[in-house]
Amino acid sequence: MPTKSTKAKKSKKQEKIEEPVWTYRGYKLQTSEFVTAMVHFFRAEIQRANVWRQRLDTTTNWAVVATGATLSIAFSQSEVHHGIILLNTLLVLWFLFIEARRYRYYELWSYRVRLMETDFYAAMLVPPFHPSPEWAENLAENLLTPSFPISLSEAFGRRLRRNYLWIFLILYASWVAKIWLFPTPAKDFADFIERSAVGPISGEIMIALGVALYVFLGVFAVITINLTRATGEVLPRFGYETATAAPSEQGKPKGLRALLAPRSRRRQLLALIITDQPDAVSNRILTDMKRGVTALAGKGMYTGKDRSILLCALTVTEAHNLKSAVAKEDSKAVVIVSPAQEILGGGFAPLTEKQS
Repeated sequence: MPTKSTKAKKSKKQEKIEEPVWTYRGYKLQTSEFVTAMVHFFRAEIQRANVWRQRLDTTTNWAVVATGATLSIAFSQSEVHHGIILLNTLLVLWFLFIEARRYRYYELWSYRVRLMETDFYAAMLVPPFHPSPEWAENLAENLLTPSFPISLSEAFGRRLRRNYLWIFLILYASWVAKIWLFPTPAKDFADFIERSAVGPISGEIMIALGVALYVFLGVFAVITINLTRATGEVLPRFGYETATAAPSEQGKPKGLRALLAPRSRRRQLLALIITDQPDAVSNRILTDMKRGVTALAGKGMYTGKDRSILLCALTVTEAHNLKSAVAKEDSKAVVIVSPAQEILGGGFAPLTEKQS
């Protein structure tokens, strides 16, 4: 017969096996269930990111092919006007804008992949398994309310430096060579300026416009170098944190970077719940959501009845759960959800910074 110690060991072993490794908002998942779901989700996001990566390559190919065809035509026939190179420059600029928009979509999907790599899989490789406390919240918010992780300016500057700056330089050199050498070499600089004219637009204006365009592209490529929110690139998980920066200044772009980089912070909400059953509703919120609740005394001016007003701070991903929790206890309650500028303490951002 099995002894009591044997039964106790079997019971503990059974409890250990049945113990969920991931308990989140009432859901209890076993190791195999959770890891399987994350693996499938990870593969799906990688596939989606790869599709948009291929679309980026397609746009670059358009620019290269269009430039090659334009230069072949421009230099193979001397009677072809140099304006064809100008038109191709505008076309390549439009391709760059299209690719910058596509790059933002690519970053949206690759942000999720990078988040899982750094905060889930990397933590799994270093026992004990301890993912980032905000990892699930960040991923859930991005799934519920998708937003581009980088600005259009960073995407434009990054693609310009990677590929298009060289295409523009080739076009500029080709434009100068076309004007200076065809149909015959220019006699002097004055002759070059005269040949630069396009229709009613004088050569001086065309040269000034060209110089202004390339100065703008060069300056824009330089001032966006330090924008490192592009998580799809080979970059650290947090681009703005530095070891020497003060805690209150970490993660905040300064100067011109503040104008070009979007501020990304999880959306936080403040809920007001007007109910006749404050104890039941607050207990439900405390139990199901693990969020704090504060009760205030109120009075309905139409009915003249005393009512309790519950205050609850939460994130955007918890709004639906709050409505469900209140509805279970008081279907006649009034729930008002409004955005909060900043929430400190109580499980959110720390109220005071730690002194080193």
